[in-house]
Amino acid sequence: MKIFHIVLPDIWKNFEGKDFYSAESLETEGFIHCSFENQIDGVLQRYYSGVEKVLIMEIDSEKLTSKLVNEPSTNDETYPHIYGIINQAAIVGINNRIL
Repeated sequence: MKIFHIVLPDIWKNFEGKDFYSAESLETEGFIHCSFENQIDGVLQRYYSGVEKVLIMEIDSEKLTSKLVNEPSTNDETYPHIYGIINQAAIVGINNRIL
């Protein structure tokens, strides 16, 4: 199954080419926020207004080495949360999105 994580280009530069990716939310909330494909536009509208460009990380959930949990969140929708780092092998694409 494919899931998606939105990341700012400056943050991605710190992890590009490394063996894993970690988001600030892993430290502050205990997990990395992700979305299903049909949720991306809503997340961008809610949390990234005023941002010119984001990167959308495409993740193959079957290749993750960290625990993935689908949990209720915003608007009573279920979102995928990764409880740990995202290993490089699970990142199958990085797509630019101009907002």
